[in-house]
Amino acid sequence: MKPRIKKLIGILILLVGMFVYFIAAINIADALPDHIVLQIGYYAIAGIIWVFPLKPLFLWINKEPTSGDE
Repeated sequence: MKPRIKKLIGILILLVGMFVYFIAAINIADALPDHIVLQIGYYAIAGIIWVFPLKPLFLWINKEPTSGDE
């Protein structure tokens, strides 16, 4: 697959995935009790863990094409 197509697909997946993640994170945050320590902990964790599921996507986008991919 050509690098431009991979980047376009990757960006679309990233945008949709982030939108879904943000909506889910907001809904979970709304269900949390009004305890400041719990909320700070949740937002700290939610602000970091979104990166891990997207790591394979970033690796795929930046992978060099092999001779059969072009």
